[in-house]
Amino acid sequence: MPPAFDPNGKVALITGAARGIGFEAARQLALRGASVAVVDLDPEQAREAAERIGERAIGIGADVTDEGAMRAAVAATVERFGGVDLAIANAGMAQPRLATVRGIAGEEWERVFEVDMMGVWRTVRAVLPQIVERQGHIVVTGSIYSWANGVLNSPYAVAKAGVEALGRGLRSELVPLGASAGVVYYGWVDTDLVRDGFDRKHSDRLKENVPAWLLKRIGPDEAAAALIRGIEARAPRTFAPRWWAIPSYLRGILNPLLDRRFDRDAKMRETIRAVEADADEQGAAAASAASGQPLE
Repeated sequence: MPPAFDPNGKVALITGAARGIGFEAARQLALRGASVAVVDLDPEQAREAAERIGERAIGIGADVTDEGAMRAAVAATVERFGGVDLAIANAGMAQPRLATVRGIAGEEWERVFEVDMMGVWRTVRAVLPQIVERQGHIVVTGSIYSWANGVLNSPYAVAKAGVEALGRGLRSELVPLGASAGVVYYGWVDTDLVRDGFDRKHSDRLKENVPAWLLKRIGPDEAAAALIRGIEARAPRTFAPRWWAIPSYLRGILNPLLDRRFDRDAKMRETIRAVEADADEQGAAAASAASGQPLE
């Protein structure tokens, strides 16, 4: 196993780093002596975030779904700092509304998967040569949805399950080469993505099926601090908050029980019917608009 990872003097590339957990991770790594490439879809926000971090940070605009753009981001980082020792595939998104597999628009489902799964894959592919050469470390961003039931959030859950599988296999392949990889699993972190998710229509119905203590949020600074502790240890798994490790390790027992509860829970059935009704209404409205005939 490679030795512990000391960020001091290392170079980190972080996607989705203009705000939230990504920005906090970049800021905290810089405080530990690392140079940081802040990669984000919006070039101006990436540059502004890098300026707030300091002189050892650069901002790069790149779309994680574009393999060429990610390779260019890696090249720009190497040109500025001499290499890449650490990559954090942090960029992600959620669907704009709760939806069933039947009711979600195909392009909505595919866009979430494209960013949250394929964006991680393309980030990993672009940075792997540097990580292997410099015996570095890669972190891919999972979630409690990596193993939890993805009811009404299927594209996000499917993507995060895939990210977990990628990270586990990648670690086993990198360790013999002197490098390493890990998966970070976040619970509820007080970011724009989570706040927007909790504000979606019918979210209150869904939350009624979850104990209140499971919905407690932590700040991006706390999440980033946990992430960096995992990086320093080259941990295969990092959980934030840490107690989410327990249901992860017990998933083989808990998941069938939770699935069974969802099957039988009256509130869950009501929520799904309400979400389906919204989808039917939106579909009818779209069909009416396309035909030029008003709904009666």
